[in-house]
Amino acid sequence: MTSLRAYVLAWAVRRKIRARLGPMLDVARVRRTLEGPAFPEPGGVTYEPGSVGGIPCERVRRGAGEDRPRLFYLHGGGFIACSPRTHRPLTGYFAQRGFDVFVPDYRLAPEHPFPAALDDALAAWRAVSAGGPAVIAGDSAGGNLALALMLRARDAGLPLPRAAALFSPATDMLGSGQSYRTNAGRDAMFDPEGLRRLAPLYLAGADPAGPLVSPLYADLAGLPPLLVHVGERELLRDDSSRLAEAARAAGVSVDLTVFPVVPHVWQFAHGFLPEARRSLDAAAAFLRAHAADAAKPADAAAQVDQT
Repeated sequence: MTSLRAYVLAWAVRRKIRARLGPMLDVARVRRTLEGPAFPEPGGVTYEPGSVGGIPCERVRRGAGEDRPRLFYLHGGGFIACSPRTHRPLTGYFAQRGFDVFVPDYRLAPEHPFPAALDDALAAWRAVSAGGPAVIAGDSAGGNLALALMLRARDAGLPLPRAAALFSPATDMLGSGQSYRTNAGRDAMFDPEGLRRLAPLYLAGADPAGPLVSPLYADLAGLPPLLVHVGERELLRDDSSRLAEAARAAGVSVDLTVFPVVPHVWQFAHGFLPEARRSLDAAAAFLRAHAADAAKPADAAAQVDQT
């Protein structure tokens, strides 16, 4: 059952976020809009700056010295905005539930276009995975990077995550899903033309249908189990539903849930919205179940170097 708060949040996002983003022609304005404080950081956890694999990284955890599942989290932001700090409402939530969370601060476009963010994610993942089993999660552009990272790791013979949780992942840079048209007026956050303008900033001439840019078109065989959550009214709805279909066809286990009414990456609002808590709790349970033996002490290669 959809909560009344879901309608309230969608209205607020439309009024305060979509109106400010506008046509997304101004990168600085997009960054100010997406990086402004909106939701509180969860308490009872530490946010530790440092680096992993030579990449700036924030480690988020509750306490120290305990064996716990290790989560590699890739933040969203349209490839041009946000950071580990902006996504503390999400990473802190997972830390509160016992995960040791590593959040790389990958380089952003347009200053650093594709494949800079993916290269950074892979370098950090190489170090984290050297310390033992881990799981992965990401939202929006971070969901895209999580998929591309798994493809590169698979092809390079690197360890794969035990499982992946993806929140409204961007999987098709061509924007060819029907939801780009049917949800053009219903998406609370994005205008379809504005969203399409982000792609060239990230791609800088790269093929928008390339498998590491649009994982929807990749060979997905061999990927770990996926949990995918998306909003029914999102422009990116079909990026998720078509990904689930393609992954299942490739023999990958997929748990797809489409939530009504909620806006893009509604999980940020877990302090207010029951659908956000339901999504994050399901993701945490899914990741923990697949990381049953992943809570091992990380060796030096997987530690965040303190700075």
